[in-house]
Amino acid sequence: MSITLNVKTQSGSDAGTVVVSDELFGIEPNVPVLHQVVTAQLAARRRGTHSTLTRSEVRGGGAKPFRQKGTGRARQGTSRAPQMTGGGVVHGPRPRSYRQKVNKKVVKLALASALSDRVQSDRLVVVDKWSFETPKTREAVAAMQALDLTGRVVLVVDSQDEAATRSFRNIPGVHLLKQSELNAYDILCSDWLVFTTSTLPGADETEGES
Repeated sequence: MSITLNVKTQSGSDAGTVVVSDELFGIEPNVPVLHQVVTAQLAARRRGTHSTLTRSEVRGGGAKPFRQKGTGRARQGTSRAPQMTGGGVVHGPRPRSYRQKVNKKVVKLALASALSDRVQSDRLVVVDKWSFETPKTREAVAAMQALDLTGRVVLVVDSQDEAATRSFRNIPGVHLLKQSELNAYDILCSDWLVFTTSTLPGADETEGES
């Protein structure tokens, strides 16, 4: 089984079709897997550098804060005890890694689910190629208008296509990714997902207009 996607030119006209694998673009999106992978991806972005001091790490507190008897207060041995102002913290946050283990098959399924969701939502655009002789943001904006791309756009670019990368990178709302950087979170956060025929994963063949 395979799926046929329409291909557009930079100016928005038809440029034939491309056949892609239904294992990547034609499955039923698995919502629990998407949730698991996106949660793990967001957790991995956390620095985990938060830290608090325990009573043994707080400076000072060597002397008894007040005498044992006769004050009417509960006895205290140090001013750095957790119940004292300026004291240590009990069970406070410590530096840690928030990374979650996710199997490679699960990550692959989540990516396929996200790609399939974009196809089913008609939010995926395939362009035959970007024809920028030199980096021109004005031409990139014109191309987006011709393709009717609005909102947040994730654009998958060829790492060797420096002109296209530099043309799109300063446009607000456009997020550039290499094919190797494709992930479920960025796809789901986008309004539009844009590939070229060279960056489209699972592409089998391209057919010109008849």
